[in-house]
Amino acid sequence: MPQSIAPDHGSEAARTYAAPAQQLSQQDDALYRKVSARVIPFLFVCYVVSFLDRINIGFAQLQMKHDLGFSDAMYGLGAAVFYVGYVLCEVPSNMLLARFGARRTFMRIMLLWGIASTSMMFVSSPTQFYALRFLLGVFEAGFFPGIVLYLTYWYPARRRAAVFSIFFAGVAVAGVLGGLISGWIMRDMAGVAGLAGWRWMFVIEGLPAVLLGLMAAFWLVDGPEKARWLTDAEKAHLLAQRDGESDHAHSTRSFGAALRNPRVYLFAFIYFSLTCASLTLNFWMPLMIRDFGVHDVLAISLYTVIPNAVGAVGLMWIARRSDRRGERRWHFAACTIGGGMALALLTLHLASFAAMMAILSVAAVLIFAALPIFWAVPSAYLSGKAAAAGIALISSIGITSGIVSPWAIGLIKTHTGSMDNALYLLAALLVTSGAALVTGVPAAGKRQSH
Repeated sequence: MPQSIAPDHGSEAARTYAAPAQQLSQQDDALYRKVSARVIPFLFVCYVVSFLDRINIGFAQLQMKHDLGFSDAMYGLGAAVFYVGYVLCEVPSNMLLARFGARRTFMRIMLLWGIASTSMMFVSSPTQFYALRFLLGVFEAGFFPGIVLYLTYWYPARRRAAVFSIFFAGVAVAGVLGGLISGWIMRDMAGVAGLAGWRWMFVIEGLPAVLLGLMAAFWLVDGPEKARWLTDAEKAHLLAQRDGESDHAHSTRSFGAALRNPRVYLFAFIYFSLTCASLTLNFWMPLMIRDFGVHDVLAISLYTVIPNAVGAVGLMWIARRSDRRGERRWHFAACTIGGGMALALLTLHLASFAAMMAILSVAAVLIFAALPIFWAVPSAYLSGKAAAAGIALISSIGITSGIVSPWAIGLIKTHTGSMDNALYLLAALLVTSGAALVTGVPAAGKRQSH
């Protein structure tokens, strides 16, 4: 974590922020709006691009499987291989961020993943497919937990669900852009320079990551104490807000304590269950919509915009409500149980296309909304040296769902011709994750020192 600045800065902050409660709150809100205006937009764009590069394989399969002769199981395995590299390198990457800083770490990650994503255009065999997906996971590892860690440098725990919701809205935005852009590229760029549409898609959607990696060197700073656009008083206030709240919450601060804390592994299981469901929506949504009776590639891509757009708006509203109420557990449980029920309802295969799209949209809202609420919980329990390793450990264990889920669903679909059994399993996992957070994490005000 960034080091505290000199004590005289703290005194200056105390003088600056010595004011009546209402005025102090307004000053506080204004300061965080200033931070958000500088930090959030750039990272948001980076996250949208990273997720677009991760999920565009779901759109590519509408053409790529046929062109290369891949089965559903083979394609699902290729999607899963990404997470093998991701899991292996996630904790080391976050430790490097804590050591070398966010600016250099995010620059490295974005440059390398952009190159790997663009190189997917050259795939012509299963071996090449698996190798590039693995490398993409290695290079992108640490980006998401790095963002979670980086945001803890700027925001106290009570503000994080709303901030995290912006990035998870980026998941939905990536789905919207993926639907609009990927479908257009695959249809209208097909045959240009003798290349298939899906090859052009990987090139056009991969290059922005390279450009953003170069921009990171000039735009990002490693933490509040290095931000030239903040006054000394503002720097000291941000650090006091963050560190004071962490101490008050009796958070786990050491690396070893984080590894020994059973609640870290409970968080990892919850995140595993949640990402199994969210990755299913990201990866299989185009095929779900095709099963609703739509067969045109561009039309399928455009219809994916609906649940993703609804999900983006809904998750931000739910996460902000969680922040306002200061309540996480029951908000999370409502999202996961409701999302599980919506996934189970998809197995009804109703004749009405509108009804099926409505159910899919409800599932997207609730499952996507559970993500920022979840990440506001462990980030409040981990600080100091524990934050870099603990957050990455939760993410890396949880994201093994990316290894298991696409491959398992691919096998189920290959052998049964349907995703129904997979949807029942995902629904059960979601309900279990909601119950686990409610029963395994004490309510605010009842925490015990770890």
